[in-house]
Amino acid sequence: MRFFKKTSFKFMEKRRMLYVASGLIIGAGLVSVFVKGLDLGIDFLGGTELIVQFRDDVSVGDVRSAMEKIGFAQAEVKTFGSDRDILVRTIEQEKGTGVGDRIRAGLSTHFPGNPFTVQKEDKIGPKIGAELRLDALYAIVFSLIAILLYVAFRFQFVYGLGAIAALAHDVLLTLGMLSIFNGLIPGLNLEITQNIVAAFLTLIGLSVNDTVVIFDRIRENKKNFRTMGLIELIDKSINETLSRTIITMGTIVLVLFVLFFLGGEVNRGFAFTLLIGISTGTYSSIYIASAIVVEWSDRVGKKPAKA
Repeated sequence: MRFFKKTSFKFMEKRRMLYVASGLIIGAGLVSVFVKGLDLGIDFLGGTELIVQFRDDVSVGDVRSAMEKIGFAQAEVKTFGSDRDILVRTIEQEKGTGVGDRIRAGLSTHFPGNPFTVQKEDKIGPKIGAELRLDALYAIVFSLIAILLYVAFRFQFVYGLGAIAALAHDVLLTLGMLSIFNGLIPGLNLEITQNIVAAFLTLIGLSVNDTVVIFDRIRENKKNFRTMGLIELIDKSINETLSRTIITMGTIVLVLFVLFFLGGEVNRGFAFTLLIGISTGTYSSIYIASAIVVEWSDRVGKKPAKA
C-alpha cells in the first residue's frame, strides 16, 4: 500500500530554516525545565503516594486541610483526572505502611460522609528513588551509545552522528514539551515516572528505526546513481520511503490516540509522551539525521566515502 506513488519534495532545501525552528522549540522547553522544573513521580523522589477515589466530588483545598491536621502540611495534593480522584504524595518516611495508614485514617475522619477507595498506593525509599533516577539516566545514555555504534558500524560514522543528533533532538524536545504542558491541560498528569522513561526508550527505538530505513535507501541509491549529487540523492531516498513512513507512524499514532483518550489516567502521560516523540522522530529522521550527513559532506568538501 502506498499513499504517494511518486513524490519529488525537496526536503533538504529548507533544512537550515528548520534548524532554527527546532532550536527555538528546544530552547523554550529547556527554559521551562530550568524555570518551571519537572514533576518527578514517587518512583524517583522516594516517599509515599496514594491515589484515592471518593464517592462524591471533593475539594483539593479540603483534602489539603485534612493532610495538615494529621501532620502532612507539605504533602502534595492534586486531582488525578476527575474531581473524585485525588493524588496525595509526601516525601516523609516511616517504617512499613505507617504514612499510608495515617493518610487513610485522616481522610476517613475528615470526610465521614464521603467514603473512598484506594486505587493505588506506592512507597519508595529515598535510596531506591535515587538509584532509579540514576538507572533511568544510564538506560537512556547507554541506549544512545549503542545506537551510535550500531549505525556507525552498519553505515558510516557520520551516519551514526546524524542518528544520535536526531535522537538527542527528540529527547530534549519531548522533555521540554512535558515541562511546558504539565499542569496546563486538566486531567493530564505528566510527572516523570518509570512509565515516562519507558516512553522515552520506546520513542528512541521507533525514531532510529525510521532513520535507518532512510539511510538504507540512501546506501542503495548511491550504488545505482553514482553521479547524482548528495542533496538530490537524499531527497530522492526520503521521497521513496515517505509512504512507508506515513503508514508506519500513522498506525502508531492512531493506537496512541486510543490509549490517550480511553487508556485511563495512568496511561495518559505515557501516550502523550509518545505522541510528541513519534511526531518529532519522524521529522528529525529527515531534517536532523539526514541533514547532518549533508552538512558533514559540505564541511569536508565531498560526499562520504561510503554509505
